[in-house]
Amino acid sequence: MSVQQQELRRCGWCQGDELYERYHDEEWGVPVFEVSELFERLALESMQAGLAWITVLKKREHMCKRFHGFDPHKLALCDESDIADWLGDAGIIRHRGKLQALIQNARIVVEEADFAKLVWQFAPVTTPASRTDPNSVAPSATVESQAMAKALKAKGLGFVGPTICYAFMQSVGMVNDHTEDCWRFSVCKELQHNSKAG
Repeated sequence: MSVQQQELRRCGWCQGDELYERYHDEEWGVPVFEVSELFERLALESMQAGLAWITVLKKREHMCKRFHGFDPHKLALCDESDIADWLGDAGIIRHRGKLQALIQNARIVVEEADFAKLVWQFAPVTTPASRTDPNSVAPSATVESQAMAKALKAKGLGFVGPTICYAFMQSVGMVNDHTEDCWRFSVCKELQHNSKAG
């Protein structure tokens, strides 16, 4: 990590860990519209349920290998034999329910006519008020994330509660929860503006 990167002002939650900071600097809050990437982000947020996000980040690279690059078309073909194999791998998050949901969710995403449109319809119409305190905490759920969770559950997806959906919305740039003093706040704000304009 360069000295310049170390001196950047960041959101309080990610400071002090290189893996956290890289995710924060390169991905968190950047608008995502490609289906396979949206699916990966949702899968990772679902895997986090009950765990620290750093746990997911540390296992992300290995999970990507084991889960066919989070390609929903490939995961949709997996079955209980794959789950049994995954459960023996300490490099992933070994939770049968989450693994079953991973496959089920992939099948639903593949069948969905436009998954990106489905999830992006819940992006807030107006930009939430920005936070000025670098150590302030973003909401854990919103009206929009509750609506998204309800819609996804109605489709049959699992591990997609309002809190998971809001974390997903933060991750894929539906909301910009960087604090105002964070160097990524203005960057992501501009990216959001450009994506809506386009």
